[in-house]
Amino acid sequence: MPYKTTIELFKEDMKFSAGHFTIFSATERERLHGHNFKIQGHFSLQVSSEGLTADYNIFKNKLRALCESLDEYFLIPTQSPHLQITEKDQKVYVKHHMDELIFNKKDIKLLPISNITVEELAHYLTECLVEDKNMLEAYKIDEIKIKVSSGDGQLASFSWFK
Repeated sequence: MPYKTTIELFKEDMKFSAGHFTIFSATERERLHGHNFKIQGHFSLQVSSEGLTADYNIFKNKLRALCESLDEYFLIPTQSPHLQITEKDQKVYVKHHMDELIFNKKDIKLLPISNITVEELAHYLTECLVEDKNMLEAYKIDEIKIKVSSGDGQLASFSWFK
């Protein structure tokens, strides 16, 4: 008889290296730095009468593709009320308080979030997966949780429920 279970995936290659700065307020931010972020994916879905949910590679490949999309970029949040972002001639200008940072457009990834934190990255990555309505329906997924860590002992998660 079918039942629900949760598949948890956290392979060694589910990671990305990225630069960022955390925004603390209208006047304070971290200096530019980077992390080797790791992600974990948790998918709650139905187990068939054959005793399996799906080919795990489907979910692992989705998680790996998300990591690849962020790997080796400097991440900038476009929804922060404390940043002014403009683009001109393949350059991106980011102003925070008294600082103006200039990046080559090819080296950055503008993300529709308010800060580059593990909390916001977990939310963003989960939402990226939820956009795939075909996957949700085909595998009868009723919960997805993504955890993002920026180092050992420091992570955040975001959960989506059907």
